[in-house]
Amino acid sequence: MRRLNFSQFAWGLLVYNLAVIVWGAFVRASFSGDGCGAHWPNCGPTGLPDAHQKPMLIEFAHRASSGLVLILVCVLFVWALIRYPRAHPVRHAALASLLLTITEALLGAVLVKYQLVAHNPSVSRAVTMSLHLTNTFLLLGALTLSAWWGSGQPAVRLKRQGALGFALLLGVIGTLILGISGAITALGDMLFPATTLLQGLHEDLAPTAHFLVRLRLFHPLIATSVGLYLLLVSGLATHLRPSENSRRFARWMGIAFFAQMAIGVINYFLKAPIPMQLIHLLLADAVWIVLVLVSVAALADNALQVETVVSDPEFERQRVELGAATWQDYIALTKPRVISLLLFTTIAAMFIARPGFVVEGGLHGVILLFSVFIGGYMAAGAANAVNMVIDRDIDGLMKRTAKRPTVTQKIRSATALWFAFALAGGSFAILWAAANLLAAVLALAGLVFYVIVYTMLLKRRTWHNIVIGGAAGAFPPLVGWAAVTGNLSSALAWYLFAIIFVWTPVHFWALALLIKDDYASVGVPMLPVVRGDKFTVVQIGGYAVLTALVSLLPLFVHPGLGVFYLCTALFLNGALLVQSLRLYQKIERPRASSLFHYSMLYLALLFLMMAVDRAIYVSGHLPRV
Repeated sequence: MRRLNFSQFAWGLLVYNLAVIVWGAFVRASFSGDGCGAHWPNCGPTGLPDAHQKPMLIEFAHRASSGLVLILVCVLFVWALIRYPRAHPVRHAALASLLLTITEALLGAVLVKYQLVAHNPSVSRAVTMSLHLTNTFLLLGALTLSAWWGSGQPAVRLKRQGALGFALLLGVIGTLILGISGAITALGDMLFPATTLLQGLHEDLAPTAHFLVRLRLFHPLIATSVGLYLLLVSGLATHLRPSENSRRFARWMGIAFFAQMAIGVINYFLKAPIPMQLIHLLLADAVWIVLVLVSVAALADNALQVETVVSDPEFERQRVELGAATWQDYIALTKPRVISLLLFTTIAAMFIARPGFVVEGGLHGVILLFSVFIGGYMAAGAANAVNMVIDRDIDGLMKRTAKRPTVTQKIRSATALWFAFALAGGSFAILWAAANLLAAVLALAGLVFYVIVYTMLLKRRTWHNIVIGGAAGAFPPLVGWAAVTGNLSSALAWYLFAIIFVWTPVHFWALALLIKDDYASVGVPMLPVVRGDKFTVVQIGGYAVLTALVSLLPLFVHPGLGVFYLCTALFLNGALLVQSLRLYQKIERPRASSLFHYSMLYLALLFLMMAVDRAIYVSGHLPRV
């Protein structure tokens, strides 16, 4: 038989297994898990289902379809032994598929024999379901590998894969954890359904609620954090292991992630009806399968490892002359001058959200402030370090970036990636431990947005790069706000995001006017390069007006701001508009430089004055607007 036929059989078996998994979820959701009683593998005392008992028929259909899976996997295994030589990876994948199918059946037997089905809300059921889910994912992975390698694709090489290999492993572990949390959430939704959305939220937050109810509150945040991480790793795989397969599977990951998130939101508001639960599970399986494909494409034995390539042999000689990297070089990887303003908006947002959180919290408040500062720096620093790795080729051609440690290779790209992942992981852990999971997820979201959306997707493709990608710099105040409140329910938090979002083009395009020759030399389509200086200053003026309007809008819709902020905001915005007008009247470097530097002062003072205003008016010393 030809390899193509084996591959078709393996892919077909994978699809059939997905159908069996979805039917198994329907058995659980319809409370039909005890349809055959405690009998296994027989169904009922007679061994056959009673045609008049619907739960028994549903459960028996699942067992019959699962039994067929075992037969088909045996065929797959024997076929692999006959068709492929001893060392071929298909043999290993097919053997793993067979063993995991057997353990899948045994775990199903445990659920039935010990009556961990239907209305059982025990910890034992949650644990066994978690093991069942993990085994199911591993089985899907083994079948995927059987089909993939049966298609003639290269085997993987696990050694010397650097930070990307480790990152993919973390993605696998994170996805398994996400799957387990999803299974527990689905069990909680089934056993403790809410009649209304408000009732469900109340039950989730109640300290006396059943553990299945309380655990389901964390699933959306776990899903978001793991999903963002998978987007980051998949995107990096397209750059670090470039191939048509890695690019295609990264796109699939993006589609699967956003589809899964959309279905999850619908599920939440509709209170998890059975059809939506089944679609949600199917998409979760799809995300897992795509992750497996991303991994095997990136770790393929013949894949190019971009981070190990030295673009210019001269840099290798310079690296030896420069000596070992110092701690200052690693600090340089994080771009501390760029981060300083982001950190200021993060800390300011904490005081805007809760002006007295340090005094009220005592030592805990001080620790929280320090932890958010460190965690925020690490998240932004990780994003900047990855950015330097990705942009190493063009950084070496621009005067202002030619001495970066990744360009000179004083810090090798592979080492810089390890450093970046360590910073990202440390940031997530610190923010989660000291603040909350929401703050950690938001910091990760900013990192992913900067690396994937701005650096990889937009920067070299369109002059709109900074307009859209600039949103990455607007995440820090959300991190600070969430750290002290645990939520983003206040409109003021989103106004802080909006202020930075519309301010960013003014700030960055003023800088772009100063360094447009650098961008032109490497073909980066920044606005002054592709549309000219005059068009750029017109855009700057428009965004300056928009920034002024957005910065004043909270005064009319939020009761917590007063006259002090109004006066200072009017003054700061007036100066911003004057600076923009002067640049429009005469486009020259001194005026562009003046606007660039003032824009940084503007944002810092605006956030500081808002924090001071909040402190004044919370204390009740002055009237509100």
